[in-house]
Amino acid sequence: MPYGYWGKLLEVNLSTGDVKTLQVDKRTMRKYIGGRGLGVKILWDRLGDRWEEVDPLGPENILLILTGPLTGYYPGSRVCVTGKSPQSNGVVGSTVGGEFGVELKSAGYDGIIITGESEKPVYLWINDDEVELRDASHLWGREAKETLMILTKELTDEMSKKKPLRGLCKEPSILYIGPAGERKVRIAAVAHKLTHAAGYGGYGAVMGAKKLKAIAVKGSGPLPDVADLEGFKKLLDGICKELIKEFRMRYWGTGWAGYTVGADTSSEPIRNWQEEWHDETRFGVSFFEKYWIKRFWGDFGCPTTCLKIAFIRSGRFKGVLTDNPDYELQAYLGTNLGIFDPEGNIYLSSRADELGLCGIQTGNVMGFAAELYQRGILTKDDIGFELKWGDVEAFAKLQEMIARREGIGDLLAEGTYRAAVKISEMKKVDVMPYAIQVKGIGVGAHGIRSGLDYTKPTAYVCNLQGGDHTSVSNLDDQNRPGEYEMILLDSIVACWFNYKKQYLYKFFKVVAGWNLTEDEWYGELAPRIAAIQRTLLLLGGPDAYWDPRIHDENPQRFYEPLPSGPKKGAVVKREEIEKLKKTYYEAAGWDENGLPKPETLKRLGITELEEALERIRHRLGLA
Repeated sequence: MPYGYWGKLLEVNLSTGDVKTLQVDKRTMRKYIGGRGLGVKILWDRLGDRWEEVDPLGPENILLILTGPLTGYYPGSRVCVTGKSPQSNGVVGSTVGGEFGVELKSAGYDGIIITGESEKPVYLWINDDEVELRDASHLWGREAKETLMILTKELTDEMSKKKPLRGLCKEPSILYIGPAGERKVRIAAVAHKLTHAAGYGGYGAVMGAKKLKAIAVKGSGPLPDVADLEGFKKLLDGICKELIKEFRMRYWGTGWAGYTVGADTSSEPIRNWQEEWHDETRFGVSFFEKYWIKRFWGDFGCPTTCLKIAFIRSGRFKGVLTDNPDYELQAYLGTNLGIFDPEGNIYLSSRADELGLCGIQTGNVMGFAAELYQRGILTKDDIGFELKWGDVEAFAKLQEMIARREGIGDLLAEGTYRAAVKISEMKKVDVMPYAIQVKGIGVGAHGIRSGLDYTKPTAYVCNLQGGDHTSVSNLDDQNRPGEYEMILLDSIVACWFNYKKQYLYKFFKVVAGWNLTEDEWYGELAPRIAAIQRTLLLLGGPDAYWDPRIHDENPQRFYEPLPSGPKKGAVVKREEIEKLKKTYYEAAGWDENGLPKPETLKRLGITELEEALERIRHRLGLA
């Protein structure tokens, strides 16, 4: 019997209604761990030979909800949502915090594979070994909190009646989508709890395309046994004592960084990245604090408790409720839209939650649209109203139009890259220079021009996940691809803010019984997962393809000098990028064109990728 995981996945076919369980052998789990790593492996095995033909919003795509062997044991709990991304046409490991992974494991499964497409709206209900697809027509069209409240009450009441002697029944854990996902908006998120979301990748649209409104799970069993219980207890105690010392994160959450990233590091997006510096001191966390109605909120087993809940009690936005907002949403639904008013920022963040939109991608595409309006490329006739920087109501209206694919919102719902392609054709103007994205995914809220943030010049250039700000393609201090560290966290599946390297590998030993070392991870496992993920990204299709000679590149804006602040004039140089890119390729075992080398595949035992790479070479004219 394995330790730390069950070795069992649940597979549900929405087209036929068939449900079955699959065994995952120990060797596969040891090589691919879980989460992003296992997702990449499953997607390659099932779709790799025809990846270019697979429509991410078609029934042939696969949606994966995966835990890792340390889920429920390592402090904090997340689950990884993945599949073929409707934004990048590659694979994105998109994780979200909450108890879903723990409940799923308590029900006896390490993950869920969802295939096919339902004819009518459904939700998936997993209660231990009872698995059922149910009608969701009463939930379809509803916004986030309403969906969550209705489904939670229905299922909690049902469980209480079924097992009345068990006392007060704890609610199930639910992943769900809002109106944006239902309308296949490519920047739609998979939501969890009141304010959590797996935003990168656009997997809310995949759920919507499959007419899957929600997945609810309640497990009453134990977590799998661990290999060394006493050793596990000591490690857990030790890491919790370390994490509890993280005062700044626990007290302020990631929102503490909002003002400082603009003022101190000149790397915060402002008005679609036209600037990255501001000294608006009122846009700091202390001005958000007065709205908090829940100061310390941690997901299962998390001692850091960095989440905050904000609520507006009066005024024009009375009654809205959302997460802090965290730093990314302070930036993208705040400064990037020229909004430096905390209440306006909380309001837009709350509406993004309700509509089921990714806040980062929505702020990115709305900033793009606002700059086109500023430049006179998009007009009031195109949009239907004036779209000026700092106008909260105008951006809220645009947000609604995107989520419901109304008017110009239908075009922007395609995400920044595809919207730029279509607007360029419509207006006969090349608007791609104003699209701040990489391989179809808007970049995170950390700039590279000042050189003062953790995102270095190649952070997004070779990124396996496009513009993802967590999985950045910097080389680390040992000249290793920095993304390998994030692949590890996305595979186990754990929170970046609870990462303590001195504990992590020891957890593998006491929980799963694996002698996984850092050398093995960086030398074999991570490069193998990265090579497969890179190959799938470059296979792309069917509506967008990436040529690494062209698209392993920063947004054009990052080559413009910073216009203001203490780092005024700072700029990234193309010749530096070309030099760093080649160094990164070499460190990753890729050739001069950014494709995994045959000798790399042989060393990693994945020579089966060669045929797919040959297809890429043929398309690029390299064969």
